[in-house]
Amino acid sequence: MTLRNQVLIWVGFLVVLVLTLWLFRGILLPFVVGAALAYLLNPLVNQLQRWRFNRGWATTVVLLSVITIVLSVFLMFVPLIGQQIIELLRGAPALVADLQALFARWSPEINEWLGPERAAQVQASINDLARQALGFITTLPGELVNIGMTGAAVIGFTVLTPVVAFYLLLDWEGMVRGIEGLLPQEHKGEINTILRDIDKSMAGVIRGQGGVLLLDAAFYATALSLFGLNFGLAVGLIGGLLSFIPFVGFAVGFGLSVGIAIVQYSGDVWMVAAVAGIFLFWQFIEGNILYPKLVGSSININPVWMMFALLGLGALFGFVGLLLAVPMAAIASVLVRYGVRKYKESTLYLGRNGGPDGTASKP
Repeated sequence: MTLRNQVLIWVGFLVVLVLTLWLFRGILLPFVVGAALAYLLNPLVNQLQRWRFNRGWATTVVLLSVITIVLSVFLMFVPLIGQQIIELLRGAPALVADLQALFARWSPEINEWLGPERAAQVQASINDLARQALGFITTLPGELVNIGMTGAAVIGFTVLTPVVAFYLLLDWEGMVRGIEGLLPQEHKGEINTILRDIDKSMAGVIRGQGGVLLLDAAFYATALSLFGLNFGLAVGLIGGLLSFIPFVGFAVGFGLSVGIAIVQYSGDVWMVAAVAGIFLFWQFIEGNILYPKLVGSSININPVWMMFALLGLGALFGFVGLLLAVPMAAIASVLVRYGVRKYKESTLYLGRNGGPDGTASKP
């Protein structure tokens, strides 16, 4: 089979996959989350198998343990978190008004420091940002309904997701063997190498980055709550769980926390600086310790490409697209690197008389 035919086949497969996802986007949520959960838990099931557990029993034990932990956390913390989020949404207009009033009170000092023109620009930017934030907050409940997070959808999600994860875990090895059996024999080794790279990248995304995300949310929520910040638990969780979007989680959590601290502590510089220091300290820990240890170099994705994937797939598939964006970006990154490597080995790049180092060989 020629290279041209191989490219056409893979491009056609990709087009069919995207069209299928788009067609069934309304029912994909429990299947996507169930598949991610199965992928996340498969190493634990494999470990129990090595300890002489039957595959069925190992799957049952692991999945029931995870469901028990999730339900316990849900029953313990969700009522409190929900109450704080509702209070934050209700109090957002008053919070913005208080910030604007404080800015107006400090305007003489700000004018002296920045100058009248720059101070006016800063105030206009703050007012515009406040309007946008309030607009987002007021439309948030409607957006949750639009992405399908209604009562019926939540019930269907909570019932279907464990079932999907159970059957995928139960037959994971059979599915892997079935996929390997369909690979073209001539290119099986090369395709298996690509699949191993994809698996490494996906492990970094789902297991590594997922672990960092949960640690972010736990630290921010705990630290802000212990510090006594109003809505600290909700703000910390929002900032931590949004950290899968480059810079967005930090920016949202930092902005909300500092804004609340300015109002709560009446502009006390040291208290506001302490709240800001919580985020700056954890950013240092995350960037220098957590991310290298838990994720490593397995995700080599430019943040701009990541944000493009989130926005693009979110626009196409809604909430499901946001869930698919990061792993899809990881897969695409592996395939692009492979394509670039093959291109640099081809005569199109080297020339017909090109040498292995890309320089023309002597006749």
